[in-house]
Amino acid sequence: MQFLRVFLLVAAVLCAGMSDALAREVRIKDLGRFMGWRENMLVGYGVVTGLAGSGDSTRSRATRQALANALSQMDLNVPYDQMQSRNVAIVTVMATLPPTVGIGDKIDVNISSIGDARSLAGGVLMMTPLRGPDRKIYALAQGPVSVGGYLYDANGNMQQKNHPTVGIIPGGGMVEVPVEADIVSKDGYLTFTLKDADALTAERVAQRINAGLGSGLAYSKDAKTVQIRSPGAGASLNQFLARIESLSVTPDQQARVVINERTGTVVAGGDVQISAISISQGDIRISVATEYSASQPGLIGYAGPEVRSLVISNSKLDVEESLPSVVKTFPNTTVSDLVQSLAKLHVSTRDTIAILQAIKAAGALYADLIIQ
Repeated sequence: MQFLRVFLLVAAVLCAGMSDALAREVRIKDLGRFMGWRENMLVGYGVVTGLAGSGDSTRSRATRQALANALSQMDLNVPYDQMQSRNVAIVTVMATLPPTVGIGDKIDVNISSIGDARSLAGGVLMMTPLRGPDRKIYALAQGPVSVGGYLYDANGNMQQKNHPTVGIIPGGGMVEVPVEADIVSKDGYLTFTLKDADALTAERVAQRINAGLGSGLAYSKDAKTVQIRSPGAGASLNQFLARIESLSVTPDQQARVVINERTGTVVAGGDVQISAISISQGDIRISVATEYSASQPGLIGYAGPEVRSLVISNSKLDVEESLPSVVKTFPNTTVSDLVQSLAKLHVSTRDTIAILQAIKAAGALYADLIIQ
């Protein structure tokens, strides 16, 4: 019942502000992005040094080879088979390159062990090149690794917190190649992509751009993309994009009901409609009662050694089919009104979820039913 009270409170707030919610406008900037304006993934592999005996074991040939290669770059040639240190670990280095960066900009770097190191705490990453999908080097990473955990073991006892083989270097990557997002196509159009495909929302975005910046400037290509004619040479593209992103539209809402059966949570989004229905809800109660009794043999003193007490169990199975606990007819209504009515009839949370699933199966619920 506590869940129903919470849900009814949320439903009441949604219903009270439904007219305002439907009229609320959202910036175009929050509805999607321009095609070509995206982040880029960088990856590399490097060596973390300075570990207090918690690095890769000497069985890792890749670690010894990586350390030998790193030392050879500093004119120190040592055969990899002579590397016996447990203070180093081979790691993968990953970073995300923003859509527009310049030389010298700092980016965060994630470190993850790929060997059998026990912990990267206290380690320092040697200079590591970070490459893009085209195999070109875009950034260099280096610095002390920050690990949000620990691992200590002695005499078979171990204490571990979080994952000590994963760390981060805030601002540990330095951009070496400038990157600029190319968002204008060859035919001179910008493509705006919605996060959630919806034909009505796409059409509203195109109409709002035409009303705010000029007629015939934009049109909705499909339910997910809007084509916008670029301002052309000599005009500020950034100023043009800023004006588009600052415009506001009212996105269309898709009716959904999300059910989490594990936690008994029901969330209804939008004004979810239900056709006229009649609900009859009942249950069957099954009870099993077991009685135990002991049978004692007579004349125990005269019985043999194999004679002992016997425990006898008698089970009684009762099946009770109660009358329908709820018989109710609802006119055309919403999910929130339905849940309020079921709460007044003292229907449990699990039964409410089952009723919603049955209404969807009957074709009377005009919304997507998402079960988690």
